[in-house]
Amino acid sequence: NPDVVWVGSGEGTSRNSVAWGDGVYKSTDGGKTWANMGLKETMHIGRVLIDPRDDNTVYVAALGRLWGPNPERGVYKTTDGGKTWTQTLKVDNSTGAVEMQMNPKKPNELLCAMWTRERKAYDFTSGGPNSALYKSTDSGKTWKKITKGLPEGPIGRIGISYFYSDPKMVVATVEYRPKDASER
Repeated sequence: NPDVVWVGSGEGTSRNSVAWGDGVYKSTDGGKTWANMGLKETMHIGRVLIDPRDDNTVYVAALGRLWGPNPERGVYKTTDGGKTWTQTLKVDNSTGAVEMQMNPKKPNELLCAMWTRERKAYDFTSGGPNSALYKSTDSGKTWKKITKGLPEGPIGRIGISYFYSDPKMVVATVEYRPKDASER
């Protein structure tokens, strides 16, 4: 339905001048009017996905507060058009969902990039042992951490995309800083 539009607020970048948001918004009239549908404490939303089979089923990748930890980080799902939300993936209070993609041929399959990050006045932490790629094959009910094909050791921000003509292929860009300089 082209009249149903969802927007997540808050920038997904991590600069010191970043603007935070107050949740997710929905329009049912093609963007003429908007209503806040909750998730106000998620602060920064990385992605909103609508199930192509049912526009009442929506997934939100919530990155969370930039300047400190908060429990509202992770993946949220609604099946009633935003009236209620369930957090379906949470790692910890410092790791949020920065990117999420839906398999274009199998909408019950989702990939989500979780990113540990925190901005300080004169420092920025990006990545760590809890940054990872996760996959769900049951519409977000359960998630499995993916390690095969990814660098070993702490990783940071991950960008992901399904290859549309063959969604068995996934393209990922991975921030990786090995501890040993010889691995660079």
